[in-house]
Amino acid sequence: MRIGIDARELCGHSTGVGRYLGGLLQQWMVDEQARRHEFVLYAHQPLAVSLDAHRFPSRVVAGRGGTRWEQQQLLSTLARDHVDVFFAPGYTAPLLARLPLVVAIHDVSFAAHPEWFSAREGLRRRLISRRAAAVARAVTTLSEFSKRELIEVLGVAPEKIHIIRPGVHSPKPSLAGRANEVRGGRLEPRVLYVGSIFNRRHVPDLVRAFAQVAQRHPDVRLDLVGDDRSFPREDIPAVVAREHQEGRVFWHQYVSDEALSALYSAAQAFVFLSEYEGLGLTPLEALTCGVPSVLLDTPIARESCGEAALYVQKSDIPGAAAAIEELLFSDAVRQSLLAAAPAVLRRYDWPRAARETLAVLEGAA
Repeated sequence: MRIGIDARELCGHSTGVGRYLGGLLQQWMVDEQARRHEFVLYAHQPLAVSLDAHRFPSRVVAGRGGTRWEQQQLLSTLARDHVDVFFAPGYTAPLLARLPLVVAIHDVSFAAHPEWFSAREGLRRRLISRRAAAVARAVTTLSEFSKRELIEVLGVAPEKIHIIRPGVHSPKPSLAGRANEVRGGRLEPRVLYVGSIFNRRHVPDLVRAFAQVAQRHPDVRLDLVGDDRSFPREDIPAVVAREHQEGRVFWHQYVSDEALSALYSAAQAFVFLSEYEGLGLTPLEALTCGVPSVLLDTPIARESCGEAALYVQKSDIPGAAAAIEELLFSDAVRQSLLAAAPAVLRRYDWPRAARETLAVLEGAA
């Protein structure tokens, strides 16, 4: 069987959907069941990953890689390539394709909270994602929470939805990263945030909570990793300046995998104050590195991290500061959270996710 895949997110720096698709492809490279199939990867640029060109041929389809590319240029190429099923891993798909479609919709924030998107972007996402879910033979998503949202907000038929929890990328431990942060025989207290900056993730509140911790512990440091995709735009440097945290807060808009591993290895606390996610993978990545999280108390946070995190309420800056302080300076709290980590992480497994996704694609074809 020939499986076509929208691989745009594997061009350049992979985040979010690109990391999700990359995890599936790595497993399909070694999975015996997947060896029966050919995976044809479509993108507007050469891919930034190395795969077996025989089993994973790539097609560079001219265009800019946006909606027009997806609905016109990609569509016409698919019509000529005779693929048996098409997998769209990032919310939208070529709507007029005359072949079975499987679309992955990780969350429906664009429909549940349109105020977080520009009018044009929100409308585009709502129209195409809703229609893609309607014409697809199957829809995959990451959590029970997202399945409920797909049913209630987008009106997707329950029997069409498959919950497939992804694996968790475990950054390689960086002993050098930890060694470089030792001061006076102990680790320098460091807080980490990883993820694109959206309004729903309340990064300004994180900076404000961190500032309260820094008043009591001047040697603490906060690393923010992620590009700014907020709307309305949040001015993170201005927030840092107002809180007088220059020299303690460091914003890395993008880092290499090696640098990210070093940041995870050096951290003692991970903070992700998001009020809406389809799953929220970076707190789980942190947990694989032995770094517990402070999270907003939401249904999806509880579903994903269970007893392996501390939870605070939205806009509770003092509460967030107190939780951060506990993770940084209370070994008892950290160890109690990390004791719950194995049970949480067992639910996220790339080989299982790849097998289940492949089964959905085979069934759709």
